[in-house]
Amino acid sequence: MTDATAPEGTEPQKPGPLPRPKKRDVHGWVVLDKPIGMTSTHAVSVVKRAYSAKKAGHAGTLDPLASGLLPIALGEATKTVPFVMDGRKAYEFTVAWGSQTNTDDTEGSVVATSETRPDEAAIAALLPRFTGTILQVPPKFSAIKIAGERAYDLARDGEEVQLEPRPVEIDALRIVTHTADATTFEAECGKGTYVRAIARDLGIALGCLGHVAHLRRTRVGPFAVTEATTVETLRDGAGGTEAALRPVETALSLIPQIVVHRDAALRLKRGQSVLLRGRDAPIEAEAVYATSGGVLIATGSIENGELIPHRVFNL
Repeated sequence: MTDATAPEGTEPQKPGPLPRPKKRDVHGWVVLDKPIGMTSTHAVSVVKRAYSAKKAGHAGTLDPLASGLLPIALGEATKTVPFVMDGRKAYEFTVAWGSQTNTDDTEGSVVATSETRPDEAAIAALLPRFTGTILQVPPKFSAIKIAGERAYDLARDGEEVQLEPRPVEIDALRIVTHTADATTFEAECGKGTYVRAIARDLGIALGCLGHVAHLRRTRVGPFAVTEATTVETLRDGAGGTEAALRPVETALSLIPQIVVHRDAALRLKRGQSVLLRGRDAPIEAEAVYATSGGVLIATGSIENGELIPHRVFNL
């Protein structure tokens, strides 16, 4: 008996590879609870694949050893990434006392040890020195550029990395739990603050040394980890992807909204400024977003009562 679909004496044709899903225009934010062990780049690719999205990006790298909030922008939402990255951030982290590593976390090699262990009162007394605007030296293994090269690339190549202290803002630093060998903290801080540097500097100041053993980001700008979705939910599909997609303007909830009429919206979309009229119209504002008919039109600033568009949206 021969194969009914092929001439006698010939091998049946093997099926070709399945076509890739067609990429589509998807606009919005996915608030992801990134698991430990996954890079931020990989997390973006998972989300992008789940939505078959043409364009995606994240709002602030989260190290592979860290878990927690990673806001991912799709499509036109990528234009609002700076508003999220500039927002305040919150972390929960555990410092292991007694050793310092070259990366200031568990990924690196131990470079110094101490038999000293701090008590909770000593730590609490030190925390005011680490709140407010302080000078902080970033970790040698960080993404900061030195003469065009990433600091972590230079450090991995064995080069001596010298980073200058820079001002950062730490709004709050609280003890959550304390044991003889480790202390868990909550921190609220501004852009550019390194939690690993807080752990390193606390350990040095206490005379016991320390490094980050656990790190979880719980807030970025308007987004909180309590409302985040998981990688498993996105991979399973079954409606989870659509439920997890938030409107583009969610990222702008911390700046004022200006509602404009249709003619003004058309001017803004052409990159032209609009004069705001009315008794309650604002005169000056560094950052606002404009909507018309419930649709996001542009982000911009207000100068002398005139709304000047900086980015326009195609929604």
